[in-house]
Order: sequence, then structure tokens, then C-alpha cells
Amino acid sequence: MSATLEQTPGGQTVDETELTDGFHLVIDALKLNGVKTIYNVPGIPITDLGRLAQAEGMRVISFRHEQNAGNAAAIAGWLTKSPGVCLTVSAPGFLNGLVALANATTNCFPMILISGSSEREIVDLQQGDYEEMDQLAIAKPLCKAAFRVLHAADIGIGVARAIRAAVSGRPGGVYLDLPGKLLGQVMEAGAGRRSLVKVIDPAPAQIPAPSAVDRALDVLRGALRPLIILGKGAAYAQADNDIRALVEKSGIPFIPMSMAKGLLPDLHPQCAAAARSTVLLESDVVMMIGARLNWLLSHGKGRQWGPPGSKKFIHIDIEPREMDSNVEIAAPLVGDIGSCVAALLRGMGDDWKQPSAEWTGSINAKKESNIARMATRLGKNSVPMDYHSALRVLRDVIKDRPDAILVNEGANTLDQARGVIDMYQPRKRLDVGTWGVMGIGMGFAIAAAIETGKPVLAIEGDSAFGFSGMEVETICRYNLPICVVVFNNDGIYRGDGVNLGDGTDPATTGFVKGARYDKMIEGFGGVGVNVTTPDELKLAVDAAMDSGKPTLINAVIDPAAGTESGNIGNLNPKSALSKKGAA
Repeated sequence: MSATLEQTPGGQTVDETELTDGFHLVIDALKLNGVKTIYNVPGIPITDLGRLAQAEGMRVISFRHEQNAGNAAAIAGWLTKSPGVCLTVSAPGFLNGLVALANATTNCFPMILISGSSEREIVDLQQGDYEEMDQLAIAKPLCKAAFRVLHAADIGIGVARAIRAAVSGRPGGVYLDLPGKLLGQVMEAGAGRRSLVKVIDPAPAQIPAPSAVDRALDVLRGALRPLIILGKGAAYAQADNDIRALVEKSGIPFIPMSMAKGLLPDLHPQCAAAARSTVLLESDVVMMIGARLNWLLSHGKGRQWGPPGSKKFIHIDIEPREMDSNVEIAAPLVGDIGSCVAALLRGMGDDWKQPSAEWTGSINAKKESNIARMATRLGKNSVPMDYHSALRVLRDVIKDRPDAILVNEGANTLDQARGVIDMYQPRKRLDVGTWGVMGIGMGFAIAAAIETGKPVLAIEGDSAFGFSGMEVETICRYNLPICVVVFNNDGIYRGDGVNLGDGTDPATTGFVKGARYDKMIEGFGGVGVNVTTPDELKLAVDAAMDSGKPTLINAVIDPAAGTESGNIGNLNPKSALSKKGAA
């Protein structure tokens, strides 16, 4: 082959006889589009892809389980507005990562799951290849988009399509299938470089219609008892200044959904979270910004919301099909949150009339009453600790370190922490989100530390911790500034359950009594601490957050503390038959 010289944009001359392969083209395509970190579990057929990415200057974080790597990629996408990338092996590894991909899509987190796969000709004839599975067909119903690349020359396009699909419109999860044979395909380096695509404006602004903005403002002007609900979509938008300006200029009380906490400080005078039941019931106009009327808001109806037809809804969302999904939306405002909020601000003018003192005064009175009642529960110095005495300590830790990131999961641990721990800055609280899925804890914590460089406090129920607890080794391996506090009450919901049968086995919801989770991290070189009192908990967490060392604190909680399924026990059906009648 005769040599052909090509001049690169940097002025270098390249010999066209130089070769590249699928491995390098995938890496080059990701780097061209600003991807700096890959979350993965190595193995056949993608082991060398991780090694070579690391050699090319990318950060490759290897986990112990693909679901946790996927959760890390998903929350990385939410924190950065760029798709987090998870790399898995074929078949079982792909299926493990698919759980996180489906969760990312439900939560509108931009994420790309890249999995190696078996060869198409063998899979299609079902000839029994190693880990044979039609992964693309399985992924399609569970994510926003799915693509397969069969030729090295198409890798650039495949990566570009995945990136654009993940972040444009309503963000979500995207699957990219790379058969093992593709990675070893060879082509001329110059042609390979020309095949790469840099994605331009992957998430263009979606400007709301002026008539829709006017309609929303008209509905808002007619409100006597208005309310704003901020969802995690509002936090994702990173339109923090405009959202704050809109809330403050309007004077309207607001409540944040859990991952929107801190978008405005929870101690902001307009925050009505401490009077949530009152404002949901008594408001007459509700404006939702980046929130959906799903089960987390009782679908916008029922006793929590008052009589049918007693409210008008204004809904800001980039997805028009979300409108009227549960109740009639009087003023749908379709567009990206930043553009919609900016348009509302411009339309409000300088003479906006704020809500009456009667409405805001009644809310403040309810807030004060509820806060005083909560203070009594938080003030107890009980031993063994209950949830409130332990959470009081952790509330103060976050107050002293508002820049730290809080990761939270569990049943009672999640429910109680959401109401007790105040947040002061946006995108500092990460939790189970729309599906309420447990097991996100260590993946979220690791990605938060990697992507932000900030210290992380992960508050875990002992049951929730079990889904991803082995990743404490990953935390230690990468020496991440993560303090994990496991609320250990010896079981799921409570640790005092009993076997209703012959008593041979433990109760279905019981764990090993007196387990020492702190010993786990010590085995990997981290710091483990066992605490039984609020004072001991405070000392241990302060030391961990100050040191930045990987730490796990086993916080002993009263086994009788906690309720069945936390605050959503109504979703857990009960048997209509007695034990004796069940036969």
C-alpha cells in the first residue's frame, strides 16, 4: 500500500497507512465529546477497552457490581448535565447494568450504558455463543434509545447518537451495544479520525410559546393561595439564579421534592416544607417546576389535595405528553426549565402582586407549630438511639458543612432524614428518586465524590446498605472522602420481628443481631467506628468529614425503632387471612 499523507488540524502530518481499531475509536469518540470518566466492571469482551481508556488519560473507576457502576454513571449525568458512561461485560453484566439504566430513564438522568456483546451471526441463529443474548432487544423497552454498532467506521456516529439522545429533550438512559468483534476491527487511522463526530449543541433550548407563558401568568395572577413545587428536574436544569428570582419575586410559598432541596435553602422564609400537608390541601393554584404528578405527589388527587376541581395546575415540563397525565393542567408550559422560568420572569413585570398576608401567615403559623413539635422529638438523647436523635446530629453536620453532598436511602432512614436534615445548596442531596429504589447508595456516593471533589456523607439504612455495601472496597481503593453511616437496627424496617412459624429460622425481616458493619471497611484499610450514643456519633462523623478518609460508622439504633415500609406502608398489602385461617 502506498503511503498517503494527511495534515491534521494541528498541522501534523500523518501517514495514512497508520492503523487504528475499534477500541481506540470508542475512546477517541468519547474523549472528543468531553467524556473524562468511565464507571465499569471489567471482563470479557471489554477488559482492554478500560485499560486503553486509562492509558489514554481517562479516569476508569472499577466497581464490584455493574448495578452500582451504572448508578454512579446515572447520578454523574444528573450532577453534570453530561451523560455518565457505564461500561459492562455481556449478558449477566449487561443485565446488572440494565437495572441502573432503567432507573436512570425513569428519573430523567442522562446516562449511556455501553456493553460488549456476542457476535450477531451467532446470536441471531441462537447457536449458543459465550453469554449469548440479544441485548439490544432487551434494552429497548427500558431506556430512551438503544443503538448497535457493527462497523468500526460507524463508532463515531453511534457514540454521537447516544450522547444526543441521552441529554436532549427529557434526559434519560441510552444503551450502546458493541459486539466483541467490532472492538478488534482495524481501519486506516486517518479515515477513523474523520469518522468521529463532535456533537454540537446536544441539548438545544426549547423555547416556550409566548401564548403559553401569558396563560400561565394569568392563572397565577388569579390565585388566592398559590403554591410552587420544585422537582429534581428544576435542580438538574442548573437555572438556579432565575428559579430563585422567580420564587422571591412572586412571593409564593414553595415546597421542594427531596432532590430539589437546597435549590433555595430549606430555611428560606418562603419554604413551606414544614407545612406540606397544609399547603397541598389548601392551595388553589399549584405551579410545578420540574416535578411530576406521580405517586410521590399522590397523583395530584385524593384527600391530600382536597375536593376534585379545587385546584388549577400550571406545569412546566419539556415533555408535552406529561401534561394531563393525572389531572387537568390549566396552563401547560412546554419547554426547557431555564427558558420557561426566564420567560415567566420577563412577563411578571415590576408590579407583580404577591400573595396575601392571610395565606402566608397561616402557612408560617403551621410551620412554627410543626417545627416546635419536631424539636421535641429531636431533643431526645435516647440510648439506644432512635432515628430522630441520630438524625439531629447529622443535621448539624450538614449545617456546618453546607458544601458537602448528602446521599440518603432506606425506608425509615430516608423518610425521616428528608424531613429533618436541611439543605442549603442545590444538587447536594441525592436519594432514591422516582422509583424509590434501594441500592443506589454507594454508587451515588462514589460518583458524587469523583465528579465534584466534595466530601460525601452517605446515610444508609442497614437493609439499603446491603445492596451495594461491597463497594466500600471501591471507596477505599480510590481513597475517596466518603463517610458512610449505617443506621443499624438489626433488620428491614425493624429488627424485632418474629418468625410466625416454628421459630427455627429468623424472621423474614431480621438480620444478624449486633452486626458490626464498621468491621467491613477496616478489612479494606478504611476507618471503622461503632457508636451507640448521639455524642459518639457526632464525634465520629466530624472526624471523618474533617479527615476525608474513607469511613464507615455503625450507628446502633433501637431495633424497635422504625415502622413497616416507612411512610409508604399503605403500598404494602396485608393478608386478609389470619395465621390460623390461612390454611
